[in-house]
Amino acid sequence: MGQLLIEREYKSPIIPSIAIPIELLTVAFACFVLPDDLKVSSNLVPALRSSWLVMHVSVVMLSYAALIIGSLLSVSVLFINKNKPLQIRSSSTGIGGFKISNNYPVNGLVESIEFSYSEELDTLSYRSILIGFVLLTLGLISGAVWANEAWGTWWSWDPKETWAFISWLFYAAYLHMRISKGWQGRRPALLASTGFLVVLVCYLGVNFLGIGLHSYGWIFG
Repeated sequence: MGQLLIEREYKSPIIPSIAIPIELLTVAFACFVLPDDLKVSSNLVPALRSSWLVMHVSVVMLSYAALIIGSLLSVSVLFINKNKPLQIRSSSTGIGGFKISNNYPVNGLVESIEFSYSEELDTLSYRSILIGFVLLTLGLISGAVWANEAWGTWWSWDPKETWAFISWLFYAAYLHMRISKGWQGRRPALLASTGFLVVLVCYLGVNFLGIGLHSYGWIFG
């Protein structure tokens, strides 16, 4: 749905070329990697029966999606080499391979598509990250309220909470550089691209520790 809304606003061929592989990998992960017991519904423990939990999980997942989309769009900005347009053309690697235009064009099976959407992609990345940051803020607040309701403490500094706070600080620094320092183009794109790894560690990486209040997110044990 997010992809369709973005494509409606920005008719760029690079958006589906980024979004579709992510969608396919996500479906493959859910089908072939998750243990069978996680695919079967079960009764929730009392601590998880809360409206705050529903809000917390929903908002945080939406924030992850928005932040990852913004970060990946920033990666595409880095592929645009200065003023050279990025081309999508057929090649030995298949239709849709990326190639920076130069003085030695390569004949393709389909007509190449040239576009110089650096500014548009940069703006779209910024807006997506801004939305994700707001949602992450709401997710942290709702999570703290739920934790206080369930366990009597607002914050316990378990690995998931700690890394979520690190992610929040990271994107707060990004937005500060864009809004206060006026950063545009490659510098914020490089910073936001790093944010993809930050969110990935927060969402999946800390699960490998298998400890803390979020240990129910442990997928291999």
